[in-house]
Amino acid sequence: MSRVRARSPWTGPLGLYRPGTTAVHRAPVAAKLTALTLFGLAVVLLRGPGSSLVLLGVAVAAAVAARVPARATLRGLAPVLVTAAGLVAYQWWQRGPAVAIEVGADLVTLVVAAGVVTATTPADRMLDALERAARPLARVGLRPEIFALSVALMLRTIPALVETGLEVRDAARARGLERNPRALLVPAAVRTVARARATGEGLAARGLGE
Repeated sequence: MSRVRARSPWTGPLGLYRPGTTAVHRAPVAAKLTALTLFGLAVVLLRGPGSSLVLLGVAVAAAVAARVPARATLRGLAPVLVTAAGLVAYQWWQRGPAVAIEVGADLVTLVVAAGVVTATTPADRMLDALERAARPLARVGLRPEIFALSVALMLRTIPALVETGLEVRDAARARGLERNPRALLVPAAVRTVARARATGEGLAARGLGE
């Protein structure tokens, strides 16, 4: 009797929280978000392939120090790596190898650095930190808790949409319709809209977003 291995959910390039006792896990959330902001500015402001590769090495070293699982990280990064490869090929053709390496390395560096923060920070602590950081927005009429909730929904929605696409593809393949665009796009669109409506109704029932 053959065993069918259950497919683990795709968590997206930013991953999900993974408990641990490393120094990165124990660091305050505010410190991690501040470091991520400064690191992102360095990635944007520093020019040249050399600095880009050094910063990529720093991001990978942070992931190793945080003991983020390599296989899950690479699986989550797959779409980013494909996009980076396309950008590198285009920039190499248009502007040369130096710019191509810089653009590709910067993209992967930013995603890896953000993934280290989300993988070492529980969601509730992340939301609390974002809510505190967004308190100045209350002066212009924006509710900080809504801002934090929006970020959380964005992080959760991306892998959920990908998972929906995979389920629709498997269902179409089982019916021999994997090459039919309607069999893929229509169910995926319907399920996506239904999920969005259910989320909106859930938020409205809790008095959020009004």
